[in-house]
Amino acid sequence: MSLQSLLDGGNETLRPAVRPYAPTKRRTPAASVLTPISRVELVQCQVSANPLNPRSSTATLQSAAPGRAPLPPPPAGLPARPDSALASAPSYALAGDSGSVPRGVSGAGYTQKRPRRDLDESAENARKRWKEGDVRTVADHYNARPNTDREARVDSPIIGLKRFNNWIKSVLIGRFGRREGDATPLIKVLDLGCGKGGDLQKWSKAGTGGYVGIDIATVSVEQARSRWEGIRFNRFPAEFYALDCFESSIDEVLPPATIERPFDVVSMQFCMHYAFETEEKVRTMLANVARHLKPGGVFIGTIPDAKNLFEHLDAADPDNPLVFGNSVYSVKFDSRECDSIYGHRYTFYLQDAVEEVPEYVVYWDPFVELAQEYGLELRFHADFQTVFAEEQGDPYFSNLLRRMKVMDAEGNAEMDEDQLDAAMLYLGFAFVKTAV
Repeated sequence: MSLQSLLDGGNETLRPAVRPYAPTKRRTPAASVLTPISRVELVQCQVSANPLNPRSSTATLQSAAPGRAPLPPPPAGLPARPDSALASAPSYALAGDSGSVPRGVSGAGYTQKRPRRDLDESAENARKRWKEGDVRTVADHYNARPNTDREARVDSPIIGLKRFNNWIKSVLIGRFGRREGDATPLIKVLDLGCGKGGDLQKWSKAGTGGYVGIDIATVSVEQARSRWEGIRFNRFPAEFYALDCFESSIDEVLPPATIERPFDVVSMQFCMHYAFETEEKVRTMLANVARHLKPGGVFIGTIPDAKNLFEHLDAADPDNPLVFGNSVYSVKFDSRECDSIYGHRYTFYLQDAVEEVPEYVVYWDPFVELAQEYGLELRFHADFQTVFAEEQGDPYFSNLLRRMKVMDAEGNAEMDEDQLDAAMLYLGFAFVKTAV
């Protein structure tokens, strides 16, 4: 009898006896098989460029009309915020531009109906579960991101955008931290939201004498540690910890010997906006920045530019007024209006980088005022377009544009127009801690 016949069940006598399913040694809880696929896993299945999947985004891009990539699907959005989350939130009526105060302060708010499971719970429990859900979504997303090698990173469809963003971060480090080749003393760096350690080489070249990286995503922290171990030249002493620095004091994980000497630089790259879910989180974040930053030390970072976000929102399709984007990214706001300067949420997707995660608008002027309470004085604030215009003439940064392959020898940019539009959504900043 052929193997195929056996597989087809041609000989009944070869079939094993039917036994009831009654395992005695479980490795996982019985109900674990009922756990649905997570939002992060679902989005990755839908948009990841899998060359073995004929329905992947790569195949879609190749089949598109020449010269025009299809728009990515807008983020599906996140669970509705419980009504009670805004019930006690203060209303704001501050003067300023669209990047400074909430739009529609009179308060449309969030009016989505809560799920039935919330009806028997207290308002505080519903709000707590909603908050934990957003935090978990962000952590799960970054934990799920693959830790690619250098060759794989070069193959990214948005490699031009990533290189430009890395150049911007190098500019901030060079202007307010330390440049490669400087004769000044080595600096001590606290990297909050260090992720997978993507900036470790930048800090190595800048002359770092000590480094502490903290991130909410445990897997990312371990990958950052592994990347640091792979640094061949100028590897500095480093420590890595997993902690939500928007919810907890970093003193919980930092040994006394680590913080005996304050930090020269605190860096938060493309992550500070996650804190703006609540005022409490922003204050915890600022306390973590200021407590161990030396007087005269600098706090640098990059965040989405609220003014630019709202300009895009104003120009959105009237038939879909809360969504905008292009072939590279898409943004979907929960609501055009918000009662508070905290918690104005939107869902963000960026090809080969960010898969449908919740982010929050940073209303800039109120944040600057709040930072002053923690002894942090604003020294620099500019969108990426301005940073490029002002710094490309600097011989050091001009040379860096070509070394980092942001531009070729003829000055041609590696980014296309859609990647450039995505890059221009952001701004860079620098605060200095005043003497206390």
